Amino acid sequence: MRFKDYYEVMGVPRGATQDEIKRAYRKLARKFHPDVSKEKDAEERFKELQEAYEVLKDAEKRAAYDQLGADWRQGQEFRPPPDWGKGFEFTPGRGAQGRRAAGPGAGADFSDFFSELFGARSPFGGAHGFESAGRGGAGRGFASAGQDHVARVEIDLEDAYRGGMRTLELRTPEITPDGHVTSKPRTLRVSIPAGVVEGQQIRLAGQGSAGTGGGPSGDLYLEVNFRPHPLFKVDGRDVNVQLPVAPWEAALGETVAVPTLGGPVDMKLPTGARAGQRLRLRGRGLPGPTPGDQYVTLSIVLPPDSSQAREFFARMKRELAFDPRADLAAGGRTPA
Repeated sequence: MRFKDYYEVMGVPRGATQDEIKRAYRKLARKFHPDVSKEKDAEERFKELQEAYEVLKDAEKRAAYDQLGADWRQGQEFRPPPDWGKGFEFTPGRGAQGRRAAGPGAGADFSDFFSELFGARSPFGGAHGFESAGRGGAGRGFASAGQDHVARVEIDLEDAYRGGMRTLELRTPEITPDGHVTSKPRTLRVSIPAGVVEGQQIRLAGQGSAGTGGGPSGDLYLEVNFRPHPLFKVDGRDVNVQLPVAPWEAALGETVAVPTLGGPVDMKLPTGARAGQRLRLRGRGLPGPTPGDQYVTLSIVLPPDSSQAREFFARMKRELAFDPRADLAAGGRTPA
């Protein structure tokens, strides 16, 4: 996927005001509109212009786009960073749905670059089960309710297991009095419920944008994501972990300590346990009305190389009549 330098497309500096962007768009739209332009690449240039303006005219999209930094160049190979959209407060539904946007030239498909950053599946596409009551903009007389906001946040898996108060940092786009777009930092103390799962939303009443004329403030919805964990992987409420065991622990079915989110627990291995075998610790996943389980996948690890270890394995080779590839020679399946 190729990077799109929207500032270069519109011929404006990165520090341009919103009014300067609007003027540049009007000028280029007249120049490249397919109905009037005599430029041979007018249609393609007009599509690029529409896409660039869709992003830069909107304070939220522009502030998010600016987070990518100024080091990217038009046409460079690009992939969104893994934390794209995390901690960025925005109004739901502001992203163009799919790959089309309203406005002049809306019939033209936008690029994969735009779709990846602002399409329906992106953090800014409003396609994540947003649960707002839709009060934003509603009014009684001259009173108008504030808009609801959404932000994707990352928490540690341990926080999801235990719950408790946590400090979260958000960034809120805003337009300064002189017409520039900036991201204002915002710090919140949030109660994380024990057993929250990835994708679940935490509603903070009255923490969206302020209402006007005495109207109520909107709400803020935090969409939970988990930071990568060095040991555990999560599937809903279930937790998965790889457990290294020694060959004799597997062969003899010994009791081993297994890490869990609630602390280590002892688990009895079945005699003759195999590499890749999956065992279950019931109820040791994330808490909830039906607690998740923890699944333990075994991997057999040899001891560090030494003369003693080599002598031990040489003795096993001499004394144990064992061919791990016997099924292959017989045309059968490999052992599970």
